[in-house]
Amino acid sequence: MNTPVTSLPLLRWQERVARAFSRAAPRYDALASAQRDIGETLWQTLPQSAQQVLDLGCGTGYWTQRLASHYPNATTTGLDLAPGMLAHAQAQYGDAIRWQQGDAAALPLDDASVDLVFSNLAIQWCPDIGAVMQELARVLAPGGQARITTLLPGTLSEVATAWQRPEALLQTPDASTVQRAIQQSGLRLTQHTCAQRRFFYSDMNAVMASIKGVGAQVTRPNAQLTRRELAAAQARFETLREPQGLPVSYHCFTLHLEQTP
Repeated sequence: MNTPVTSLPLLRWQERVARAFSRAAPRYDALASAQRDIGETLWQTLPQSAQQVLDLGCGTGYWTQRLASHYPNATTTGLDLAPGMLAHAQAQYGDAIRWQQGDAAALPLDDASVDLVFSNLAIQWCPDIGAVMQELARVLAPGGQARITTLLPGTLSEVATAWQRPEALLQTPDASTVQRAIQQSGLRLTQHTCAQRRFFYSDMNAVMASIKGVGAQVTRPNAQLTRRELAAAQARFETLREPQGLPVSYHCFTLHLEQTP
């Protein structure tokens, strides 16, 4: 059994994540350069053809639209927990794509109804990775494939150091936990890679904007910061500065999954 990665009751956790990402929707694309860069690497691994495509954790629909263009004869669905993200996506890309609100751990889709799942940096927000993998196994058709990036412990470590708050780190399952969940689901793990990706920002304001812009502040408790606390955090972050700027690390786990034929 997989233990949820949050101590909050599940519904409260889902509500907080949905609210954070809904608030982030209008500025997400402008601030999600790291997420976009990681997604481009995943994009290069797509299979040649697909007929029923799911963008799991579609956010503002950037990848959903690209998937719909890449597979013009497919039915493409963008699914997200946050209604604000879906409203933004639908307004931007229209109704040719199916926009569906839903939880990755309880997909509102029929059994064996999808032959390609694309998911870029979304499932790390799910408290029960085992339930997510079971749902992927359920909705993937025989021979169906999934291309997924998620995050591992250690992501945003520089942010945690600057603020001296371990809770600033995403509470993600480690690689062995994810692999065990895949094995228990019956899906076949055909390829996986772990890589640390580092991105650089001009100052701490830019760092925090990039994180808040993608909803990642949800893992930190709400607090009124004093000027003294802010100055101390900035000073600690400055000790990490490199010639390229202030570093922020993403520990990425890329997964290629396949449903047995």
